[in-house]
Amino acid sequence: MTTAAARVTVVGIGADGWAGLAPRSQQLVTAAAAVVGGARHLALLPPVDGQARLPLPSPLRSGLRPLLEEHAAHGGVVVLASGDPLVSGIASTLLELGVAVAVEPAVSSVALARARMGWPAETVTVLSLVGRPVARLARLLAPGRRVLVLSADGSTPAAVAGLLVEAGYGDSELSVLSDLGAETESRVDSTAAGWSGQAPSLNVVALSMAGPVVGSLTGGLPDDAFEHDGQLTRRDVRASALARLAPQPGQLLWDVGAGAGSIGIEWSRADAACRAVAVEADPERAARIARNAERLGVPDLQVLHGRAPDALAGLAAPDAVFVGGGATRDGVVDACLAALRPGGRLVVHGVTLETEALLARLHAEHGGELTRISVETVAPIGSFRGWTPARAVTQWSLVLG
Repeated sequence: MTTAAARVTVVGIGADGWAGLAPRSQQLVTAAAAVVGGARHLALLPPVDGQARLPLPSPLRSGLRPLLEEHAAHGGVVVLASGDPLVSGIASTLLELGVAVAVEPAVSSVALARARMGWPAETVTVLSLVGRPVARLARLLAPGRRVLVLSADGSTPAAVAGLLVEAGYGDSELSVLSDLGAETESRVDSTAAGWSGQAPSLNVVALSMAGPVVGSLTGGLPDDAFEHDGQLTRRDVRASALARLAPQPGQLLWDVGAGAGSIGIEWSRADAACRAVAVEADPERAARIARNAERLGVPDLQVLHGRAPDALAGLAAPDAVFVGGGATRDGVVDACLAALRPGGRLVVHGVTLETEALLARLHAEHGGELTRISVETVAPIGSFRGWTPARAVTQWSLVLG
């Protein structure tokens, strides 16, 4: 960034407007050559002679940096944001774009909502649905959990309530806190099942969840959590693979030969910042992966319809790779090994003699861990019960030095 462009200050402003700004923030706004913001924010400011008032560009990410560079050359630029600009705000976007900024926050809507609910910060999970699908909430379903949802608009509470009811969480307590900090502030308390109607456009939804256990904080969801056609990494084997893949916040997984997408989905559920690409050659299975990801709360999982290794070209380098199918196809494992970042983890599964022979050779060449996993479950045998073995899975795992 140029020195001029570094003269960008992001100022948080609350629903109480200009009067609620600290004197320092007021001085920064009035001294700026240009102020950039949404129409609602700009309308809260008093007039300043000679000051440019500029709307946020559309599309935002591609237009924001050039706009700021142009006007920073002629003096300081202030960008207005709601509350704390680093809570799902414009300052976060600017930092992602490489813009050097100074931030002057106001009280965030999250802090105001916690205060109104009497919820300590350490007891609350915050989820932004601004420009994001409501399906993200499904990842957070857990009895007794407190969630603050940053709404996109007045329709968000109804969408949240609908998802909760469908998931068996209709008894969850739901409070819609609108226009926080303004004279028009309001609160409506309901349950998810009892909510109906539209809310004011500026609102936060406070949830105290009540419902069944539908997922786990560790890998190994029940097999019937996934729609599948039999091409599924089964629960116990999946848990073993995920333990070795070791999901980390912000890291990227390739799920190659993804089948139902269970590995990529559970990787993504481990942390909101985990990213995954599911690579699947069969179009019906690729569509099924997207449905599974949506229902299980990770709709941002990328589904790539294509066949490895060709489909892997051009993808961002992964931190972990799982190969659940197609390991014996020429070049698949080699491409995955070549793409992995330092410290990356690779797990390959096989159930055929041919794949087992390949994995034995790879283990001899590269080291790592070679494991054969056999799982047996009880099933009826006439009027008695006995153990029924599933097909054994050979698992090769490797951590790059």
